Amino acid sequence: MQGRELIGIGAAVMAALVLPQAAAAQSAQAKATVDRAKAAGVVGEQADGFLGFVTEPADPAIRQAVAEINAGRAQVYREAAERTGTTPAAAGASAYTQVVQGRLKPGEYYKPVGGGWTRK
Repeated sequence: MQGRELIGIGAAVMAALVLPQAAAAQSAQAKATVDRAKAAGVVGEQADGFLGFVTEPADPAIRQAVAEINAGRAQVYREAAERTGTTPAAAGASAYTQVVQGRLKPGEYYKPVGGGWTRK
């Protein structure tokens, strides 16, 4: 995949993630729960563009929040793929790159393709 294509896909995904419809798909409570779990090192960003568990959460609310956020992301990736003529998997991977490079906070975790959890 060419660099321009990745930038276009990434822009489409990031635009969708900040649009009101995408925000409505995930409740404020789920986002707050995931943000706290990310800060605590329980949840991290995976190379496929979805959230994963760095450690198994004791709180079932974290699992539920991650499932809700991931469902919203899956929808965004499908929509971005349709607009850009690519696949949802490529859209998710592009979103991961954008998040890790620009929005991941120090101390939060990410998991590159074929690698283990890494702390930023």
